[in-house]
Amino acid sequence: QVQLVESGGGLVQPGGSLRLSCAASGSIWVINAMGWYRQAPGKERELVATSRGSTHYADSVKGRFTISRDNAKNTVYLQMNSLKPEDTAIYFCNAMILSTNTGTYNNYWGQGTQVTVSS
Repeated sequence: QVQLVESGGGLVQPGGSLRLSCAASGSIWVINAMGWYRQAPGKERELVATSRGSTHYADSVKGRFTISRDNAKNTVYLQMNSLKPEDTAIYFCNAMILSTNTGTYNNYWGQGTQVTVSS
């Protein structure tokens, strides 16, 4: 079993900052890519940022969000600055993990954490 657990969401005013964390645990052999997605009400889930050696960001968050990883802790972070109301969404952690149980790479998701940007 592999689990991804997010933390760090909450309510913040426009222009504020939040830092999300996602820790992977369980039967992990190798973690390949890790990233963050988000889903706003009535919209499809969209990519925010990924980290696989290099990093990739959605145009809407470039210059404001930073993804980073602590490979020793199997953890990925998302530092979000200059937050806007349109950043309001449920943020999901995603990881491509080679499990010791299955011997194959599978895509795993966290349960999501709510980020609300409002005055």
